[in-house]
Amino acid sequence: ACSLGAAALWCYTAAMAAYKQWIPNTNFETASNWDKERVPCASDVIRFEKNKVSVLGGWQRGRSNALNPFLQFLPLNGELLLAPGAGFAAFDGSWDAGCGTVLRFADAEQRSWFDPALWQDVSPAGDQEPAGHIFSVDEERVPCQYDDVIFQPETSFRVNLDSSRQAIRLRSISLMGQVTRSRGEGETSSAPPHCIPREFHGNGTLQVTGTRCPHSSGCACGNTQDGHRICASLLGAAGCPALPCQSPLRPLGHCCGVCGEWGPGVSWRGSQRGRKTCPKYEGVQMAISKVHRAQTFLGLLPRGSTPVIQIVLVDGGAGEQAGTAAQQLAADLVGDIAQHGNSAIL
Repeated sequence: ACSLGAAALWCYTAAMAAYKQWIPNTNFETASNWDKERVPCASDVIRFEKNKVSVLGGWQRGRSNALNPFLQFLPLNGELLLAPGAGFAAFDGSWDAGCGTVLRFADAEQRSWFDPALWQDVSPAGDQEPAGHIFSVDEERVPCQYDDVIFQPETSFRVNLDSSRQAIRLRSISLMGQVTRSRGEGETSSAPPHCIPREFHGNGTLQVTGTRCPHSSGCACGNTQDGHRICASLLGAAGCPALPCQSPLRPLGHCCGVCGEWGPGVSWRGSQRGRKTCPKYEGVQMAISKVHRAQTFLGLLPRGSTPVIQIVLVDGGAGEQAGTAAQQLAADLVGDIAQHGNSAIL
């Protein structure tokens, strides 16, 4: 036997689309884009690998960058994007402390669309959402088919779109401050008209639909086919951490297992308002997602799948207290379902 580290149950509820913003950039003045973790200064020599495509941008407005004219190994198929009022100036002969070395621009080719670490949840205005009691299973940490995607204005970037699908579906995408949803009602756009081709590469295509989830109970994320890419990006060679329980469960859409148990299957529309502030649930986090649960005949033969809502509850308890708060909330949820059923308010 092991302590419960999580509890999960199946039910129906409403799901919300999200705004997700791409984090990294290929801006010239981002220190982490250079191998010496600093921006080039006047007497440096800068190099861009000749076999890589580097998209650069974000020079400060109104500022000239006084750089050594010897720019070695420019990319054969790249571009330098200058903000209005920015540019290069000839080396003026001055020397700064720490200058006079060779700096190489970082390789951004492997920054994958399906790397959860490269996305963050934001508000419609692009402000980062504060961490709270709600979290997402790993497949939903990258943009889902009804999500809105934001690339920060006045930045350049490089995204690998390798995918197991021909089209990666989105509700909208914001590039350079311009939002693309679709070209008309019921139509889709395979590529934003103002998109610079060098910013995206790989075998996948972005398909902007402009549509919201049509179901009041929510919609599946749609990233299952690329779940292996998400987990490979997230875990690398290290794999999942060891767990103290003998038979961990693995929530659908999540890369690693958790210690816990499945709750009963139910049909429910319910409100959990007020639960997150109750002291006895302190430290509990909840992930709610619509998924397709596989169905079998006699437990052996596959017979399709059914859409359900998966609720995963986890808590930060340790030792004998591990999982007790999540277990208590799960029991209370089941009690509410038994008492109120479909009469509860969404």
